[in-house]
Amino acid sequence: MNFAELGVPSSLVQVLDQQGITTPTPIQAATLPDSLAGRDVLGRGRTGSGKTYAFLLPMVARLDASKLPAMPRKPRALILAPTRELVGQIEASLAPLARATGLTTRTIFGGVGQNPQVTALKKGVDIVIACPGRLEDLMGQGYADLSAVEVTVLDEADHMADLGFLPGVRRIMDKTPQSGQRLLFSATLDKAIDVLVKRFLSQPVTHEADSAQSPVATMHHHVLHLTREQRVPVLVDLTSAPGRTVVFTRTKYGAKALARQLNKSGVPSVELHGNLSQNARTRNMEAFHSGTATTLVATDIAARGIHVDDVSLVVHADPPVEHKAYLHRSGRTARAGNEGTVITLMTDEQVKDVRDLTRLAGIKPVTTKVNGPDHPVLVQLAPGERSLVPGGLVVETPTGAGAQGARAQGGGRNRSRRRGNGGGGQGGQAKQGSRQRSGQGAKASGGSQGGQRSQGSQAATGGQSRGGQRRRGGSGGQAGQSGQRAGGHSAASFSRGR
Repeated sequence: MNFAELGVPSSLVQVLDQQGITTPTPIQAATLPDSLAGRDVLGRGRTGSGKTYAFLLPMVARLDASKLPAMPRKPRALILAPTRELVGQIEASLAPLARATGLTTRTIFGGVGQNPQVTALKKGVDIVIACPGRLEDLMGQGYADLSAVEVTVLDEADHMADLGFLPGVRRIMDKTPQSGQRLLFSATLDKAIDVLVKRFLSQPVTHEADSAQSPVATMHHHVLHLTREQRVPVLVDLTSAPGRTVVFTRTKYGAKALARQLNKSGVPSVELHGNLSQNARTRNMEAFHSGTATTLVATDIAARGIHVDDVSLVVHADPPVEHKAYLHRSGRTARAGNEGTVITLMTDEQVKDVRDLTRLAGIKPVTTKVNGPDHPVLVQLAPGERSLVPGGLVVETPTGAGAQGARAQGGGRNRSRRRGNGGGGQGGQAKQGSRQRSGQGAKASGGSQGGQRSQGSQAATGGQSRGGQRRRGGSGGQAGQSGQRAGGHSAASFSRGR
């Protein structure tokens, strides 16, 4: 069944066709007939299952059909999401649909100045995509009035509950008209979600597109049993293979430390965690999207809503505490029908925890005892030629909201180490590609204190980069990094913080 047969208006079907989206996912096929008919819907589907279009299509169709004008301070539709990154992802998916129908949109979240958000609300917008905290602030200041909202969407409701946002969500939804349509989507349905459903949804239709714990069929799960001292060298080997990699740590400190270690070892990496300013988070995600950084080191903040095409490998450098977090983290790969590989690093003291974790997640991983970065299983899991860039991509991001002191540098010549392509392998075939990682050096700025800007050497794509000395802004001193492998590192520091 196609989108037109499900009831999606032809103008929106055309927008989807232009993006190559022609076949509805199971969650879309299940929910669209009811949501397009105006009913309240409770939908469950895994991360990456297509939930975003499942609520955007009926919302845009309803607003376009009613043809009401946007009113000052009174949005016509509201989408609540738990993180700024997810808000940005939803906005990106909404943009072509909004352009086609002439609807206006505005994102609202903290970490940035509120003035542009206030200006947009005063002028009038059709659709607001918001994190609860900043929206409540603006409501309290009188800049946002939800009395005219026709459709309210709560995305990633279970993550809202995990983060403690439900009291704010309830206060916000209490301000929306009971007569409006409400759509609630979640990866899991539990008691916390039941409270929202009973309070805000009227005779909802429930659709569950998959089992709550079933992993994606095209996702291959592996556990590497190793010593603490071998974790960084093994990570360097895995992340220096072709393709994009997301590495998860348990703490913000751990993400920062590991990103620095990978960069020092020659893997262009960026970090994503709650201590970064919004500008730094946006800049780092743009580097990962563009391929300037080939590895994203993140805390669980990135396990929801972050979608980057062609993430072939997810590595749990620190095993998560609970199985739900494991499934959401792992959902960064094997999206939209693609295959992907998930690797968990496990030390002796973590054996029982990882065994319990995988059992609750409903998976049976292949476990391999690894004694270092030369173990042949690493080539099977992450095939292709290893390529290291001296200095990596060093991004130093102060936590101050206005600080811009990012320093992204590349230089020297890619250090490549040819390994077999791991043709067969144990199930987990990461996406193979002929492209090498390249250390595309960004301009080096002198940090948040100003200082003289100096042009970092610009690496050429395809494996060879122009040599050159790197200078810290304003200092004129050389900062040449040798980009040596991390084999000499002692115990990894990325799991220390609590």
